[in-house]
Amino acid sequence: MKSHLAWLNTENNPLLNDDVRLFFARLEEKLDALDDGEAIASAITGEFATQLIFCCYNSAFVCDQLYKFPDLIVALSQVNTPFNHAELVALWQQHAQHIDSVASLEQALREFRNRAMVGIIWRDLHRMGQLEDTTGALTSLAEICTQAALDYHYNLLATKFGQPTDKQGAIQPLLVLGMGKLGAGELNLSSDIDLIFTFPQSGNTNNPDNPLSNQEFFSRLGKKVIHSLDAKTLHGFVFRVDMRLRPYGQSGALVSNFDSLEDYYQTQGREWERYAMVKTRIIAASQTEGISDAEHAHYKRQLMTLLRQFTYRKYVDFSVIDALRGLKQMITQEVKRRQLEDDVKLGPGGIREVEFIAQAFQLIRGGRDTQLQDNRLLVILPQLEELNCLPPGTAKTLADAYRFLRNTEHAIQAYRDEQTQRLPINPDDQLRLARGMGFDDWQSFYQQLNTHRDVVKAEFHEVIALPEEKDDQCTVDSLWQQIWQGQLDQEVAFDILAKHKHEAPNTTLSLLDELRESSTVQTLQAAGKERLDEFIPRLLAQISATDTPTQTLHRILKLVKSVIRRSAYLLLLIENPGALSQLVKLTAASPWIADRLAEHPALLDELLDARTLYHPPEKAELQADLHTTMLRIAEDDLETQMETLRHFRAAHMLRVAASELTGALPLMKVSDYLTYMAEVIVEYVVHLAWGQMVAKHGYPDGDKRTHPNFIVVGYGKVGGIELSHGSDLDLVFIHNANTSGSTDGERSIDNQTFYMRMGQKIIHIMNTQTVNGQLYEVDMRLRPSGNSGMLVTTLSGFEKYQKESAWTWEHQALVRARVIAGDSELADQFDQVRRAILGQKRELAPLRKDVTEMREKMRKHLGSDTSDDGSKTFNIKQDAGGIVDIEFMVQYAVLAWAHSQPALLRYTDNIRILECLAESQLLSAQEVEQLIEAYKALRSLGHSLALQQQANLVDGTSLEPERETVIRIWQQLFAVGAS
Repeated sequence: MKSHLAWLNTENNPLLNDDVRLFFARLEEKLDALDDGEAIASAITGEFATQLIFCCYNSAFVCDQLYKFPDLIVALSQVNTPFNHAELVALWQQHAQHIDSVASLEQALREFRNRAMVGIIWRDLHRMGQLEDTTGALTSLAEICTQAALDYHYNLLATKFGQPTDKQGAIQPLLVLGMGKLGAGELNLSSDIDLIFTFPQSGNTNNPDNPLSNQEFFSRLGKKVIHSLDAKTLHGFVFRVDMRLRPYGQSGALVSNFDSLEDYYQTQGREWERYAMVKTRIIAASQTEGISDAEHAHYKRQLMTLLRQFTYRKYVDFSVIDALRGLKQMITQEVKRRQLEDDVKLGPGGIREVEFIAQAFQLIRGGRDTQLQDNRLLVILPQLEELNCLPPGTAKTLADAYRFLRNTEHAIQAYRDEQTQRLPINPDDQLRLARGMGFDDWQSFYQQLNTHRDVVKAEFHEVIALPEEKDDQCTVDSLWQQIWQGQLDQEVAFDILAKHKHEAPNTTLSLLDELRESSTVQTLQAAGKERLDEFIPRLLAQISATDTPTQTLHRILKLVKSVIRRSAYLLLLIENPGALSQLVKLTAASPWIADRLAEHPALLDELLDARTLYHPPEKAELQADLHTTMLRIAEDDLETQMETLRHFRAAHMLRVAASELTGALPLMKVSDYLTYMAEVIVEYVVHLAWGQMVAKHGYPDGDKRTHPNFIVVGYGKVGGIELSHGSDLDLVFIHNANTSGSTDGERSIDNQTFYMRMGQKIIHIMNTQTVNGQLYEVDMRLRPSGNSGMLVTTLSGFEKYQKESAWTWEHQALVRARVIAGDSELADQFDQVRRAILGQKRELAPLRKDVTEMREKMRKHLGSDTSDDGSKTFNIKQDAGGIVDIEFMVQYAVLAWAHSQPALLRYTDNIRILECLAESQLLSAQEVEQLIEAYKALRSLGHSLALQQQANLVDGTSLEPERETVIRIWQQLFAVGAS
């Protein structure tokens, strides 16, 4: 036998220190006494022998277990992949075969745990998988052990007392919540497990001779589960169990029902508990034949919904930063007290700080960006970068640092299976740790460790540090504090404001006095008052850099008043000086933006990152963004879908307005963006309405399509790709289903009614006023026969109407008509109909008469009047020389000449049609260029007026050269005899 290990005495391996040699010597003696000892010893050869020495050098725990269970050596010699959950389940089943008592259960659990830990440590030290493989295996180990203890003790108690039931007799399960690293699937080698026990409803067990209340039954069950996992016996322990995260901590009940949990978290829950809940997950549930899988799933959904409502706010919630700072401060004090600066978990730049960074953003934004409700840190980090919460590249550097820190933690804990994250101070132990991490010496390892910790510290400082500690935080002059608090003499305050270019210092002071003395401010709670007192001086300092500080203050105070009792929004601006700077900049430029933010304070989140604020996405990006956003909402939750659509539109409306005001987007791109946004939203609404109609009535003609045989035709500005701020949508709905057919559902209806109701549903989703306002105002008056016509028509019906009954003005409108959503095949068919209608040869004299008479009627009813002082005003849209004149000339040209110049039918926007007129030489290149420049100037002024919330009326001398050009070309085009 000894010949099998004799090579150990001659092996020149620096890892064969005295401890490792002593282990092998003892092992050799034990193998001598075993029947299969020689077979085990013979496995220790070649590469495996080197691996075994490396593992034993780095883990005294493994040495102990291999000595107790030498057969593990053979098992390890065959390992080259990470554990998976199924393998661990199979390993447990081997240990569970002979359980017939609590003592045998607890022995089996401990032996299973120790053998599994040897395999996990072996795989981890030899890097046979990623960090996630190790943490996942440890988490599975804890879940299997918890479930096994729960099942065994539940059955014992149920045999004696019956099964717990609610008042209707439904059997109740115990659900076990895993908190922290257990909930996130991120356990380390010596983690304790943080648990919360809960059950759905109160009641009693169903043994009439020996009943217990559900509370008592589950309390007894919880205590027994804890003992079976936590108690130290001759065979060790399974997992240390920590129950302090339950409601009221150690003084609270061991087990709570759902109602008690909800009451506690809604009335007593603290910010640090929200932080703890980010990683929570149901990791076990009592299994019994009396509860179906569907019932289990229902209870689990109910519980997780309850907890998410507590954990995540629907708005962007920067209030959590203060709570996390407080928690971090307590940890920092503990680190100093216990001298844990070289603790890779709690020390500066350690694991906890990476977790703080991720969980801070999860709590801040997870209610709205629900993809952040994932509890796995390495999944969250790249998502934070995608959402621009982290600078580019930061997610990877933080993930690399986290992996290195966690691997270091495991290497520390693997040595003695001890719950510690402290770096060793003994040189031999330091060298062991360095080698376990793949370094030749301690200095090389320690240098790399500090590089990672420095990265974490820097990013943590950016996220969690106090605002006054941040380098870019504006310094708030004490004078602004005194002005806000009304502590200065009126004349002194006036002079200070005048010096800082307030155009109306008295008005500024009045606005501040009115706010400070308002009943709302006077009755604010202490935290809200502190935030307001911190915010207003910062605001005063910022607005002093604008051209109109008083006006800007007046606009921003609308927002302040709207959020004054939701001071988390003020905290967002305090925490993010860049966002405050953007707020001041944009509201100074536009009252429209100021009002949108006051109406929808959640849009303040858009100000956090100038990269997205001033970089509107292309249509494909908009589609992907909306798809990702809506994917997280239940399909049958129409109310949430509608509110989310409105927020999506409002956020992008803010982005495009900001981009236009700052010159980041030219006029044509602004219209493109607004039009793309409308198209993407209409596409989604059609999909949503189709799904709901099909679910209720089945498919028209039983044709199980993924999308309807239906199109939405956009007219006017949306059809012409010329949407502006606040434009409504002129739409027409067309379907192509068999009008004599019906749907195939249980509540079957005829196809025409189906599509009519679908159209009504689309309008309802778009038009309805909700908390977040209206999605779009939809105008359906351009459909065949207008308001008296059918809401949805067939393509053949549409074509018949256009050929036989439509007025000239309806053909004019068709010039700017195009399909913006729906079936592509039907869209092609519509385009053919449009071309056929517009391409008809027309008599020019009657056409000119119809067009000019309609234009004159519009000028008379919609054009400007002389103002009260007798001066002339100019309606940039409706007056002579305005936008509509250019639109009518384009429409006339298409109707007059498209039969011979089909290129005029290719586009629906005015500028490209004008360019086609120049290419066809129907208008001179000079005239077309003049019209295009006039059109752009007029539309740009219209956009500017909209953002200033002003009517389309300007001084009569405005844009006089452009107007004269438009009038001159109009007269030439419509002169009698013009060809």
